[in-house]
Amino acid sequence: MTSTSDFYLQNAQQFYDLTVSVEASELYERFLPLIPAGGRILDAGCGSGRDARAFFNRGYEVTGFDACAPLAEMASKLLEQPVMACQFNEFTSELPFDGIWACASLLHITYAELAETMNYLASFLLPSGYFYCSFKYGEGEGNVGGRHFTYLNENGIQSLSELAGLSVYQSWVTHDLRPERASEKWLNVILKHAS
Repeated sequence: MTSTSDFYLQNAQQFYDLTVSVEASELYERFLPLIPAGGRILDAGCGSGRDARAFFNRGYEVTGFDACAPLAEMASKLLEQPVMACQFNEFTSELPFDGIWACASLLHITYAELAETMNYLASFLLPSGYFYCSFKYGEGEGNVGGRHFTYLNENGIQSLSELAGLSVYQSWVTHDLRPERASEKWLNVILKHAS
């Protein structure tokens, strides 16, 4: 994760500028109907704070954190509320959440650590809650441009979710929301606690 952390520290402003205005409503439309009106959402690895702001503007109570301190600071200004700077396994909360949103953030965790990380995050999810996450579509893992990526397809997320004590509620494939990267495919997944 060191190289990935370094990448975001060195490119925080550029990453913020490139992502803060990306239109992601089509993703929200799958997730938000599952969350009670005014419910609590955890934005895990919130980056610029774009999605957290969208949820806040729709009346949800949002908590966000990001591993990159400069990004967490920019997101807190955007949201006008504190955003924690911490790793996934450092996050803690006394209150549970109706939904967890991890958009293009868990993909930076190595495959060997993913199930444990997802299980840890899910420990903050209400039994009736839903957990959205997204990964670049494919198989395997590797370092691209200074960042670690874990790629998943439908079979991969099925196996991973079982290891994490979760079940796949819904999955679908989309193109990258950024026009210049429209050729890239993403696996979007909504998970629940395994019953």
